[in-house]
Amino acid sequence: MTKRVTVSLPDDIAAYLEGEENASAAVADALRARLDRAAATAAMLRAVGIEVTEEGVARVHGKLPRLTAAQRAENARRRDLVADGTWPADSDVAA
Repeated sequence: MTKRVTVSLPDDIAAYLEGEENASAAVADALRARLDRAAATAAMLRAVGIEVTEEGVARVHGKLPRLTAAQRAENARRRDLVADGTWPADSDVAA
């Protein structure tokens, strides 16, 4: 089923979508990725031996502060470095 919705977007996002062949697909993919983040995070934690349970999630829900703009910017910078294959550098890895 498909439903048409009208949304307001920041100028940079609107400009990005103007360059997309299928803007609806780009938005749907981004939102699906956002919805899947919790499952992806749980899978990464399980991969290093940490089991995530519904009870544990409920217990800590809301206890962590929201990221600041500076933290979000640093995360974006690191994602770009990872995508470029330039992070972590040897100097970034703790001995």
